[in-house]
Amino acid sequence: MTRFHMVRHGPTHEKTFVGWRDVPADLSDLAALARLDAGLPADALVISSDLGRAVRTADAIAGSRRRLPHDRDLREFDFGDWDGRHHSEASQSHPDLSRAFWERPGDLAAPNGESWNAVARRVAAVFDRLHRAHPGADIVVVGHFGMILTQLGIARQQEPVLTLGQKIDNLSVTSIRRLANGWDVDLINHIY
Repeated sequence: MTRFHMVRHGPTHEKTFVGWRDVPADLSDLAALARLDAGLPADALVISSDLGRAVRTADAIAGSRRRLPHDRDLREFDFGDWDGRHHSEASQSHPDLSRAFWERPGDLAAPNGESWNAVARRVAAVFDRLHRAHPGADIVVVGHFGMILTQLGIARQQEPVLTLGQKIDNLSVTSIRRLANGWDVDLINHIY
């Protein structure tokens, strides 16, 4: 059994789509970071997306835990042409697609971006590699909203549209366990 503790990076305070843009995280809430650090297994491995907001959050909670190299495949959705734009702008430029993207996630993607299914496959491949390389370990994976939701959906065997409604707060923990046959869910959006 390998347990993945997925942590969403610190807040960015952005009001636009934030995908692969490298926006900094606000890590000024030292008490929240200390609680998060204390709530995670002391002997866990730590890995993060290669985007700065995830890297710095991982560094802030790593402590004496073994740090694995950042992984580009743990990134947020690539929102393509919508990255950096407000939701209303995406709605104006692509009214049907911008609505369907949220109502029927799966193979739909923002222009020049990637779909829910593509993100799910990309991140699942990293989790598979980590599980094979570190069977039975606790692994803290610091990443992004979409990264967490896609893997939660896989673990729950749930349609993307149902998973998309799940709230995932900044600095929250969602834990899933890789079992011999499938997955189990331990925590969702837990704040220490």
